[in-house]
Amino acid sequence: MKNIAFYIASRYLLSKKGSTAVTFITWLAVGAMTVAVTAMFVIISVFSGLEDLNKELISNLHADLTLKSSSGKTLKDFDKINSVLKNNKEISNFSRVIEEKVYISYNGKGDIAYLRGVDSAYTKVNPINKDVFYGAYPSFKYSNEVLMENSLDNRLSIPVPSSSDYATIFMPKPGTGIINKEEDIYNKKDILVSGVFAGKDQLDNYIIAPVELTEELLNLPKHSAYQIVIKLKNPENTDSVKQQLISSLGKNIEVKTKEEENAAFWKMINTEKLFIYLIFALVIFITTFNLAGAIIILQLDKKEQAKSLISLGFPLSHLRQVYFYTGVLIVVLGIISGLLIGTGLCYFQQFTEFFKANETLPFPVKIVGKNYITVAVTASLFGFGISWTFSKISKDYITKN
Repeated sequence: MKNIAFYIASRYLLSKKGSTAVTFITWLAVGAMTVAVTAMFVIISVFSGLEDLNKELISNLHADLTLKSSSGKTLKDFDKINSVLKNNKEISNFSRVIEEKVYISYNGKGDIAYLRGVDSAYTKVNPINKDVFYGAYPSFKYSNEVLMENSLDNRLSIPVPSSSDYATIFMPKPGTGIINKEEDIYNKKDILVSGVFAGKDQLDNYIIAPVELTEELLNLPKHSAYQIVIKLKNPENTDSVKQQLISSLGKNIEVKTKEEENAAFWKMINTEKLFIYLIFALVIFITTFNLAGAIIILQLDKKEQAKSLISLGFPLSHLRQVYFYTGVLIVVLGIISGLLIGTGLCYFQQFTEFFKANETLPFPVKIVGKNYITVAVTASLFGFGISWTFSKISKDYITKN
């Protein structure tokens, strides 16, 4: 009987004979489901691409692990930390970092910037030297050679590279009391810009300098650090290495993973992704009312045939299955065609980069298996639920005049 119910449902859907209105509304429901599934799949694939793009953009901003002091800015007992890190076989490289806000001035122009002091091992942890597109990464032979973010350098119009055009960095001095002279307000240092790198919206207004320059501007002793960034041999072991360092270094040191350093950023991305999913789930839910209409119109149009089937002993439960299977077939056709069209659009964007977020950046798209499952399950839940609900007709409805 179940096979008979499915056969009748497939005939209702695929047969060319019958009411033109029923055929039109049925295939309209298929088309509406197709469009909704296509849109949801494409948008979720774009967000998957944006996720990878954001990971790439911040890859030079945070290391696999970052050590910070839990009390104050400066890390204490650097010799002990240095020894622990060197003896850990999971650690590939590590680097000292000191970062502060500064004021930079050149030829009458000034701006606020972030000065990040790093040692010579920094590029082994965060390969920011690969982002240098003009000039060269500082040689670290001189403490006043720096690397500057592109938009900051453009605003100040500092020549790159140059051996005579000095910009000046001002670092405010902490303290209280009466100011008697200029030197009581800030420390200053002349710098040469050796190269320019692309900030990629994550390192805007940054200046990368030898750590000795920041130590001098902040009046810090040698081998000082606000944080230590760590590169692991195997990033998959991040959590286990983190626990090892916590037990070795004690409670005075905070150890954060790359995800924890970017917690607010990823929370924002995931929240946006959730809202987009909910919006398109609502679109699919609204689309399923076309499906409800198609089932109701089918029941009205095939009422006489239903009477005949009941008279011949066809169970009412199996007649309900006919309408349910009809709705299921509409949903399945919509999902399959929607996913195929969505996949085609995604591949089209990947190969042609036709749609662009701005003049230079095309919308990123990533096709992953979980997106197929997410879209198919969402559409199936709503579609099968509506099909089951509107297939529940009574015997009186069929037999009454």
